[in-house]
Amino acid sequence: MAVAKVIEIMSESDVGWEDAARKAVAEASETIRDIKSLWVEGMQAVVEGDAIVKYRLNAKVTFVVRDERN
Repeated sequence: MAVAKVIEIMSESDVGWEDAARKAVAEASETIRDIKSLWVEGMQAVVEGDAIVKYRLNAKVTFVVRDERN
């Protein structure tokens, strides 16, 4: 049986929410191994001068901490 852990992270991008999600996984993978999923919980945009300048998201990252099958 595999044991998984879920952590909550925040990410930001100047490009879009999809880029913010990619950045979240990239940043988390620097210290976490075996990431299995990213669940986006919420999104927010920063607006300046009638234009979106920052895309932010709150997400949950799921990763395996122990897999007894291996």
